[in-house]
Amino acid sequence: MASSSVMYISLLMIVTSFLMVEWRQLTGAIYTYQAQSVLIALTFALYAHSLHNPALYFWAVTALVSKGILVPWLLRRYVDKVHPVESEPMLNPILSQVIGFTVVTVVFWWVFTNHDRLVVLPSLAGEPYRMNLAVAAAILVIGFYSLLTRRDAFKVAIGLCLLENAIHLSLVSLAPSIPETAMIGVVTDVVISVWLLLYIIANVYRVTGSVDTFNLRNLRG
Repeated sequence: MASSSVMYISLLMIVTSFLMVEWRQLTGAIYTYQAQSVLIALTFALYAHSLHNPALYFWAVTALVSKGILVPWLLRRYVDKVHPVESEPMLNPILSQVIGFTVVTVVFWWVFTNHDRLVVLPSLAGEPYRMNLAVAAAILVIGFYSLLTRRDAFKVAIGLCLLENAIHLSLVSLAPSIPETAMIGVVTDVVISVWLLLYIIANVYRVTGSVDTFNLRNLRG
């Protein structure tokens, strides 16, 4: 198996996740999400080739279309309507990066060192499954970190996209050889959810003049 390629791609996904959260230029964060989507689709394709699981090719294509094209297009469309720069986050950039890096490092290390106890099948105990699952856990934490520390509603949407990528990466790491894995991944795609969230954000901006989630209380009454 091209395990080294999958492992390098996985590590790049951690880098892109950090950039998506910390980059205050929303267009840049969206393009970074698009790059990560291409990486995750490539990961699915590599698994499909190595494990001779054609269903994963289908998942790779749908992931490329939905995550790599549709969701970024929706995000850019609504960002262009509202504003290009993230609202002031809760933490200053240096503190945010230090806290985020520390938490992600701890989670990554724990999953990586305890991987054998987390998998069901002995065949999934080695690489690249261990690295992929640790990366998936790290991306999951980064997604939650974005939800908890960002006030900009667009960054909340990006955080939700990160959570989805983390879940899909963990799914393909834990059960890569069964066809049902691809089917679960396809049906849990969040394109419609992202569109609905962006529609709500646009209407909140129209009413309040802001996408700062702290200003949502202004909608009362």
